[in-house]
Amino acid sequence: MTVIIEVDARGLECPMPLLQAKRALNRMQPGERLRVLATDQGSVRDFRVFAEQSGHTLLLSEESAGVYTHLLEKSS
Repeated sequence: MTVIIEVDARGLECPMPLLQAKRALNRMQPGERLRVLATDQGSVRDFRVFAEQSGHTLLLSEESAGVYTHLLEKSS
């Protein structure tokens, strides 16, 4: 079973959702997953670019009712 840690960054402006995600990822083990909930529209681009640059895998990035959900898997 894959561990999923969640960060609720709803209501926070850029760059706080990404900063909170980075802090959480630093405490995680490779293969664990991080779900980030955000209301900042810019988070879509931020998480895509972050995944490309950091080597973590962005498994999901979707929006529903103004909430953006990003699911990352920590790389080894």
